[in-house]
Amino acid sequence: MSLTVESVTTQEEACRLRSFDSNVAWEIGHIIRANVQKKFTRPVVIYIAHANSSQLLFFATSGPGTLPDNMHWVKRKEAVVLRWGCSTMRMRLSLQTKTKTLQEVYEMSDPSIYAVHGGGFPVKVEGVEGVVGVIVVSGLAQEDDHSVIVDGIQEYLAKNP
Repeated sequence: MSLTVESVTTQEEACRLRSFDSNVAWEIGHIIRANVQKKFTRPVVIYIAHANSSQLLFFATSGPGTLPDNMHWVKRKEAVVLRWGCSTMRMRLSLQTKTKTLQEVYEMSDPSIYAVHGGGFPVKVEGVEGVVGVIVVSGLAQEDDHSVIVDGIQEYLAKNP
């Protein structure tokens, strides 16, 4: 499936949770980790935190071999989700349609704070305005970083209707 701004926006809405706390974060993080271990040989970092305080709720690698650079990517992807309230993939696709960079659109002097590469995803809850958390995966191709999050949330929702 080729991703578009519209398809990613639809994914974000379909991944809205009924509630979000440390238990939900643990379950989603565990699902993502297990799925990555089944489908990929490259190791990833999986990071889930509250939006209002960046309180860490889940952190794991899928296996040995991640690098300190993965955490740098995590924080940059998290910054995009928290500032604009959407997935990093949606922001990337939106910028591509404008044929502009993040720096050009938002007149930034320091682009190293943000990364518009797939793998950062907002946690939203039904009946709650805004982003309540953030999920970030770093280590795969950006489309795969994005899709393992979406797949993990959808699997969680299927188990917890």
